Amino acid sequence: MAFEELTNTAGETAGNFIGDPTLLVIGIVLIIAAAVIFLVLKKIIVNSIAGLVVFGIVKFIFGVNLPFIVTLIVTAIFGLAGIGVMMVLYFLGMLPV
Repeated sequence: MAFEELTNTAGETAGNFIGDPTLLVIGIVLIIAAAVIFLVLKKIIVNSIAGLVVFGIVKFIFGVNLPFIVTLIVTAIFGLAGIGVMMVLYFLGMLPV
């Protein structure tokens, strides 16, 4: 008996939202926001992965002795620009080894 009351209340509540233009606008805004966030994050993720690949090449193939944890964090956040800055700082002697 309690279940019937619950389903009736849920059905009535859902029926109140049908045809409400506010929900349509909110739904469209959320879809657009998700698409924009996905496009921006996709570029950031690709840049970070490219930076990490270059960091691996610099560290393990060329044998440049950069501080591992600091360089890993900077490269993961800033991507190719991060590894570039770390290489310049290493060249100028500003990074402890």
